[in-house]
Amino acid sequence: MLALESALLRGFLSAAESLEWKQGEVAAAESGSLLQLILEGKYEALFLHSAIQNVFSASSVAEESISSYLEKQILAYLDCSTEVDNMERQRLIFLLGVGSLQLFVQSNWTGPPVQLKLHDFLPPALLQKFCEPKMLHAAILKMLVLDGESVYTLTSHPILLLIARIILVNSRHKLASLQTVFWWTLRCVNIHQQLLEERSPELFSLAQTCMKQGALGKRTRFQEKYVAQLILDVQRTDEFLLPHSELSPSPTPLENLTMNYDLNDDTLLNEIKLADADQYQVPDLCAEELAVILGICIDLQKNNPVHKLTEEELLAFTSCLLSQPKFWAIQTSALFLRTKIEKGSTRRMERAMKQTQALADQFENVNTSVSERMKIFYCCQVPPHWAIQRQLASLLFELGCVSSALQIFEELEMWKDAVICYERAGQHGKAEEILRRELEKKETPGLYCLLGDVLKDHQYYDKAWELSRHRSARAQRSKGLLHLRNREFRECVECFERSVQINPMQLGVWFSLGCAYIALEGYEGAAKAFQRCVTLEPDNAESWNNLSTAYIRLKQKIKAFRTLQEALKCNYEHWQIWENYLLTSTDVGEFSEAIKAYHRLMDLREKYKDTQVLAILVRAVVDGMADRAGEVASGLKGKLQELFGRVTSRVTNDGEIWRLYAQLYGNGQNDSGEDVEKSLQYLTKAHKCEIQSSDWEKDVSSFKEVVKGAIEIARVAIKCSKNKSNHQEALQILSSARLNLRGLSSKAKQLFVDVTSNEVHSEIADEVTTMDNMIAELQELSNQLRDQC
Repeated sequence: MLALESALLRGFLSAAESLEWKQGEVAAAESGSLLQLILEGKYEALFLHSAIQNVFSASSVAEESISSYLEKQILAYLDCSTEVDNMERQRLIFLLGVGSLQLFVQSNWTGPPVQLKLHDFLPPALLQKFCEPKMLHAAILKMLVLDGESVYTLTSHPILLLIARIILVNSRHKLASLQTVFWWTLRCVNIHQQLLEERSPELFSLAQTCMKQGALGKRTRFQEKYVAQLILDVQRTDEFLLPHSELSPSPTPLENLTMNYDLNDDTLLNEIKLADADQYQVPDLCAEELAVILGICIDLQKNNPVHKLTEEELLAFTSCLLSQPKFWAIQTSALFLRTKIEKGSTRRMERAMKQTQALADQFENVNTSVSERMKIFYCCQVPPHWAIQRQLASLLFELGCVSSALQIFEELEMWKDAVICYERAGQHGKAEEILRRELEKKETPGLYCLLGDVLKDHQYYDKAWELSRHRSARAQRSKGLLHLRNREFRECVECFERSVQINPMQLGVWFSLGCAYIALEGYEGAAKAFQRCVTLEPDNAESWNNLSTAYIRLKQKIKAFRTLQEALKCNYEHWQIWENYLLTSTDVGEFSEAIKAYHRLMDLREKYKDTQVLAILVRAVVDGMADRAGEVASGLKGKLQELFGRVTSRVTNDGEIWRLYAQLYGNGQNDSGEDVEKSLQYLTKAHKCEIQSSDWEKDVSSFKEVVKGAIEIARVAIKCSKNKSNHQEALQILSSARLNLRGLSSKAKQLFVDVTSNEVHSEIADEVTTMDNMIAELQELSNQLRDQC
């Protein structure tokens, strides 16, 4: 049976499996004829089979919901079996679940349209309580609502998903003899999620459970030179094993695939013309390889920002996939992705429009069989047909065909898009009018929320909340966002908390909740919110950064440091994150990381400087402080000197930085002649920066600081001169220091003299005396050197 289950997953029987099946007991059983129908893509016929009719028929129907009735009938059918036919009944119900899911996919994703009616297989007594088909449709949709997230209103034949869910999710524990049931549960989860507005925690948890249990050249016509082009280079390694050809689906004939329209542009080529086309030959790819390439492409799209370079990378993937047109699902997904990218290009917009129209039309086309369309469908993230029509309407709107776009949006009952359309066209009154018109037909929480969005009025969100019996995550989400926009943070937090309690997988709501908590200085709440953000999306750099901010405010600096490390893994280019990392690293004693962060900030911002951080790093190295790991920071002296060399090459006019640089070399107190000379050089540059600043001469305290620096230079100059074997160089050093002090002494005697006594002010008298004594000492040393020459 496992071979047949594998074939069912794959969608076809190999020659060997077909022979084995015909000779086996399953072929003769009722489940064998059902399996044959599914493999042939005749899903509707499944529901007309006598065995399935028996499952749903009942002598009497109690007052119960459709969901309860279906589940009761299915479980009763499984439970009343004897040991002999138990496996056959399990197989039959399993195939009903698979067939229901496949037919639901045909009805909403692949086409052609499904003609099955509910009264074809359900008892009339069950359906008679619904006087109108619309009421029945709405009731079934309501049964598919999960975690307060509504289902798309025009979902076709939702009863099929309901049956699939009852069997493949609710009753899967009853199908113990089937080994691949968890694969089909995963497929059911994936399809259900695509109908919901937001991610469902229930479906996510179910998917996790299943995965744990399952065994699992030239671009333009006028270009004369070949320039570098972005292409996808696909190569197989020698040890790569292809799937057995019999177990890989055979390609669909080209005439049964959606047409790939040419660009037909007078400048852009339809595809890149390579200078050496033979060098980049893509091997003949099988279905599984094409699906892997498409998967990598979709992952790239989801995990990268909207950017021109990202679009070029995605186009390289789609070009590769479309160069080997073999499977309906791959072709549809690749063409749909390409049109989404090309709609932003004036030269490609026309093709995007034609291609989207062709994708929309293929749903009704009966030329391609359902079984061909279903080949590797579940590997391809094919868009549902309403998503293609929605894109068509968006393209029409971009081209200025507003009425045509609105007509499609209204036919699809996509009121949010219709409202956006009216708002962008400046018809705000019309947006309100259309929503009130629909509310007269039927009041729904979704419509009231949209009216609240248009009118920015809380009463409509409150109405939606009451109408949903306090189960609409959307109502509280929208109400919270309006409070946030009005900076009403306390009310905003209350709404967001209610929303995430209903559906905890709303990334945007958790992020906004965290921001609101920070505004209220509720840092514990903020930390919890941003923790949920990074759990839901581990590569969200901004959430990691905000989480670190919350930890810093909570005085949990080590946690903040680790959090920022995660943020940088997600975004290496964000200078604000690097700055936070620099400050936190310095704060927790990760001095080596702080030096690295400072270098990165200088890569991102040429003249970046933080004198306070540099001062802490210098003190740590000079004083031999221990870092977080207990290592003495003196070992980082060389790295810190390298950093200062880079900083001072860009920031040349900051006296404090030059003074710190001198301090790093010992301020002239070391025995090393080279260190003393460098200290003198950097102290001199610091002094020049200080005397170039304005008003230092007018203020006594500023003047005293400058004098202090000059005296320090003189002392280091004396030590430096003694290390010089060349007397002329020594004389020059002493002379420069003497002249500098003489100039400052004269200036002090001019600026700070008491007019009556003709003496220097007492507050600077000591400094003047020290300068005069130092000048005399420098003169004496210079005289001694001259005598030796």
